[in-house]
Amino acid sequence: MRVKLLTTISLFTYQLSVSQTQKVLHGKVMSQNKALKGVEVINKTALTSTTTNATGDFSILVNVKDSLLFFSKDYFFKRFKITQENIDTDNLVVDMILKAEELDEVVITTIKFEPVKYDHEAISQIDVDKRDQNLTRYITGYKDGSIPNGMFAKQSFGGGKKKKDETESDFKKLIRSTCPADFFIKDLKLKPEEKELFIEFCDADPRSKRLLENSNILTTMDFLYAKHKMFKELKSDVTN
Repeated sequence: MRVKLLTTISLFTYQLSVSQTQKVLHGKVMSQNKALKGVEVINKTALTSTTTNATGDFSILVNVKDSLLFFSKDYFFKRFKITQENIDTDNLVVDMILKAEELDEVVITTIKFEPVKYDHEAISQIDVDKRDQNLTRYITGYKDGSIPNGMFAKQSFGGGKKKKDETESDFKKLIRSTCPADFFIKDLKLKPEEKELFIEFCDADPRSKRLLENSNILTTMDFLYAKHKMFKELKSDVTN
């Protein structure tokens, strides 16, 4: 009985000490000078949350170094690491960036132009100029492939172009639609040239596929920060 009593007192004392260090932080969420209602404000460290009111205002308990996430489905999320200055000022203003709208369909409008009048003499002169500038006619065996590297020469003159692979994985689409442009540089502290390599590194992890099945802002952030730690360790091993 005495042990249970001491345990209860200890827990109560600990909770009291934690609550005494926490401060209520007030703030406002905006976008293009417009207050945002219904933005979810999540204290990821303390596992508490609230939402902004009709005027974009919010209040939430925080400690120094707590991580706050601001999330709304139509906007890129924002992340803040709480400092003592934020608590002392007690007026955190968060500016969120609206996501670009994707077009469901493209409407093509037919426009009629006046017929182009041809100048036959000018066209003939252009043809003559093109022939004069075509250096391949001086290369023997260019067309029949009898010269070494003939095919290469043809490609050098514009004979063939590779089509760019425009396919994008579902994971990359999720990251593009969730993370603001400066997240990888500002929050993860990656170099600009490392951004695409890091995304490929994350996409190669089988867990990224499971993330798509049940994605939310917290699981996405946890995954990216965990992969960032692995990415840094891998870079360190390669350097050493």
